[in-house]
Amino acid sequence: MKVTEHIKQAKGSTQFSFEILPPLKGQNVQSIFDNIDPLMEFNPPFIDVTYHREEYVYKELENGLLKKQVVKKRPGTVGICAAIQNKYQVDAIPHILCGGFTKEDTENFLIDLDFLGIDNVMALRGDAVKSDVYFKPEKEGHAYASELVAQIEALNTGQYLDEELLNTSKTDFCIGVGGYPEKHMEAPSLDRDIQFLKHKIENGATYIVTQMFFDNQKYFDFVDKCRKAGITVPIIPGLKPIATKKQLNIIPHRFHVDLPESLILEIIKCKTNEQVKQVGIEWCIQQSQALKQANIPVLHYYSMGKSDNIKTIASSVF
Repeated sequence: MKVTEHIKQAKGSTQFSFEILPPLKGQNVQSIFDNIDPLMEFNPPFIDVTYHREEYVYKELENGLLKKQVVKKRPGTVGICAAIQNKYQVDAIPHILCGGFTKEDTENFLIDLDFLGIDNVMALRGDAVKSDVYFKPEKEGHAYASELVAQIEALNTGQYLDEELLNTSKTDFCIGVGGYPEKHMEAPSLDRDIQFLKHKIENGATYIVTQMFFDNQKYFDFVDKCRKAGITVPIIPGLKPIATKKQLNIIPHRFHVDLPESLILEIIKCKTNEQVKQVGIEWCIQQSQALKQANIPVLHYYSMGKSDNIKTIASSVF
């Protein structure tokens, strides 16, 4: 079932969903099930599975020269989605990126998903590889998520890259995209970023999931700006509980979001990461309860492969 249909069927009640990471190469799918199992009592209508693009490492050869080697540390997004739908009978949503994909790769990825009965996708540009400062698209790939959305929507109308194909089948993907309440780090302004977001919707996206935020007012202001800009699709808030002191620096640096001063002060007081984790849980519970009271259709949690703190939050909210 499509995400938009799940929201309609909920008839105004707030639903619970979450995102997981594929396990590191060498681990099996049971590690995923072990983290999903404790959260199934909250009846998630869908579960997101991230896609992690390649990285480059340089290995020194015997002659002293360096050899560039491509490494994928977390493969398996499509297989995990199929396993989730088979085991739990809930919709799994794979992330699909511009980075690392040609248009042909993208089409083949989507064909595989369609064959598996996966009819929701999250379309993202993705980050630059660690060795690059700025994002570089593949030679025959997409530079922007809006272009990726357009290709997915074209496939929904039966338009394949090979224009000579006859009697093509139409796919039926529900397309989600990312939104940034505090703007994407590369956007010149929040208003301009919302125009970029609107372009994704015009190209075929039907719902938005936001980057994490720690001040609900920033989410509400973002939604208000989107509505004034003519964006009418559901905007699902993304939430993440802080778990370690290091995240006070990591989250602003990596995700370009601000932390409220009152939250920072509470974390600084903590002597151990276990205390930090409890502060993060309590803060996220307060955020979640306020969002639920505002009749937000879905609360989406970034689990980062660990479910214990998400379960504690969900137990207090749902």
